[in-house]
Amino acid sequence: MYYIIYPLLYLLSLLPWGILYLLSDGVYVILYYISGYRKKVVMNNLLIAFPEKTEKEREIIAKEFYHNFTDTFIETIKLLSVNDTEFAKRYTSNNEIINELYETGLNVQLQAGHFFNWEFVNLGESRYGKFPFVAVYMPIANKNFDRMIHKLRARYGTILVPAVDFKTKFHQYVKGRYALGLAADQNPGNPLAAHWVSFFNRLTPFVTGPEKGAKLNNTPVIFGHFYKVKRGYYHTQFTVITTTPRDFEMGKLTQLFASCVEKAIRERPANYLWSHRRWKWEFDETKHGNLVIK
Repeated sequence: MYYIIYPLLYLLSLLPWGILYLLSDGVYVILYYISGYRKKVVMNNLLIAFPEKTEKEREIIAKEFYHNFTDTFIETIKLLSVNDTEFAKRYTSNNEIINELYETGLNVQLQAGHFFNWEFVNLGESRYGKFPFVAVYMPIANKNFDRMIHKLRARYGTILVPAVDFKTKFHQYVKGRYALGLAADQNPGNPLAAHWVSFFNRLTPFVTGPEKGAKLNNTPVIFGHFYKVKRGYYHTQFTVITTTPRDFEMGKLTQLFASCVEKAIRERPANYLWSHRRWKWEFDETKHGNLVIK
């Protein structure tokens, strides 16, 4: 089946950007106006994040979000055939911040929220960074699509580590130097094993793994804010959170990261993946009070 699906999608990717974006616009209409894909989740998230905005203002953000959402999947298909020269025109970053740290002998940990378009960032950092780029990913249930996405992400040498193998087999995948990329705003599977920090004026649980890993390995932590400049063009702005993670009390790095994500979202509200339940867990003082980072 893979040898049928991949050639068909590759042929689709050869269409001009403009035609593919017309297709994206059509999918947007279906998702937003007809099927209402996760619309209640999106609107509830926006209400929590932006209670000061009017319903009309939140609807405008939602519509722009759905456009970004559908563009991401169409652009992913397009990336199957984009050549190196074309890609270089469409992705930029201040990657020199990371490359300078390569000379220190330390590895680095790149943390980001669920911004658009993560596929551009994966290719860009593996292509232009001095470090071997390592990405933790969730395998797709459909093996044919999983194989296709794996091939795309590994195009410039990205080392892909399945999330289920990360804790126990990381060093079987990675040898020596690395820049580890993490979507560190994941919802924790267990809110009792989380750092609860203020996020859009609401106590919200964040996974503890990224901070623990940075401290354990003394890995500089860098925040990556990637966003759409215009359709088909993306930029990542990297900011060093710290080069000495062991200097911070437990939970403080998670708090700093959450603040970076919130600031980035407030700058570009539609650039965030609002279709996932960011506030899945409700804070309970009795259960979670001792987990709050102040």
